[in-house]
Amino acid sequence: MFVLGVTLTDKQKQREVYPHIGPIFGYFELASLVVLILTGVIMISNDGLLEMLFSSDDSIVVEYLSKKLLLVASLIAATAIHFTIAYRTNGKERTKIENFFSRGTSLYIFFVNLFILHYAIMIRSIMS
Repeated sequence: MFVLGVTLTDKQKQREVYPHIGPIFGYFELASLVVLILTGVIMISNDGLLEMLFSSDDSIVVEYLSKKLLLVASLIAATAIHFTIAYRTNGKERTKIENFFSRGTSLYIFFVNLFILHYAIMIRSIMS
């Protein structure tokens, strides 16, 4: 949706497209977030990372995992803000502040996912 928002610059077309595509995309985003959390829990459980995380271990894996978990927590918060605004204003005109936070969280979600993926790859490469 972020890419669609950037490329679809005609405001009238945005108003026509977003109310139809947004909710569908939102469900896929929510499902992806649940998969991210579940696979993270499985990884932490299966690889013994939970014990490492709460110990005094200062390895690079613990550092990357801590950063990844902070990013995931911020992703969940940004998604909650974005969903709240999106569903409350679907099909309605947004205020400037709602627009600012909706677009800002969308941009944040897009980029933070790349960083989460980076840390996941780095952790996996070290653990292999």
